[in-house]
Amino acid sequence: MGQRDWVPDTIDVNQPSMARMYDFVLGGSHNFAVDREAAEKVLAANPDGRLGMFANRAFLRRAVRFMVNAGITQFLDIGSGIPTAGNVHEIAQDANPDCRVVYVDVDPVAVLHGRRMLASNGRVTAIQADIREPDRILTDPDLLELLDLNQPVGLLMLCVLHFVPDEQDPAGLVARYRDRLAPGSYLTISHVTGDDPSDTHQDAMKTYSRVMTQVNLRSRDQVAAMFDGFDLVDPGLVWVPRWRPDPGEDASATLFYYGGVGIRP
Repeated sequence: MGQRDWVPDTIDVNQPSMARMYDFVLGGSHNFAVDREAAEKVLAANPDGRLGMFANRAFLRRAVRFMVNAGITQFLDIGSGIPTAGNVHEIAQDANPDCRVVYVDVDPVAVLHGRRMLASNGRVTAIQADIREPDRILTDPDLLELLDLNQPVGLLMLCVLHFVPDEQDPAGLVARYRDRLAPGSYLTISHVTGDDPSDTHQDAMKTYSRVMTQVNLRSRDQVAAMFDGFDLVDPGLVWVPRWRPDPGEDASATLFYYGGVGIRP
């Protein structure tokens, strides 16, 4: 399939996209040369970057399985990127075919491709919106057709909140979603941190900010504040490889990401 077979003419293929960069690193095919070039620059500055992205994907897998086992059957994944293999709907529906999933991303290519991939699955959809638009997202007709916000939801915000600058109050933004969730809902967050003082980490973040979007590094305490109103489940807010690792998984690395899951009482 050629690029023009799946990319609308309105998309600027000369600007990199985080969703498509992530797709490239994970081995997907829906990315452009500019995305691959940007991703390679970041990986050159941070050789562990690829491991970090795979660790984040493994954290997503474990968190979704945990929530399904806790009785969650509907999920809202904000900042989802392109729903490539091993994404939320595959994991959740493998455990419980009745699970329903709504993906949200600001990148029109991610949403367009997601809709095409998911066209045969009536329990999954994708909508285009910015994480900073909770009212628009939570009232979207496509979302409300699949999700009942009066019942518990599994809300995922993986590797997206570090793109929200401090002046836009990311913790307050999360609280706006929290206030619309039913008791028993779960929140899953992963977030790049500045707690790793290594030169490799700092150089990688500077490179990323130059080639793409400003990354806002936050401390563990700052990320923990985003779980206000939620009770963190064990083991709390930890490096993502250390959150309930599967048998045989390497949980020793830090890899720049904090991750946690909380429940709304």
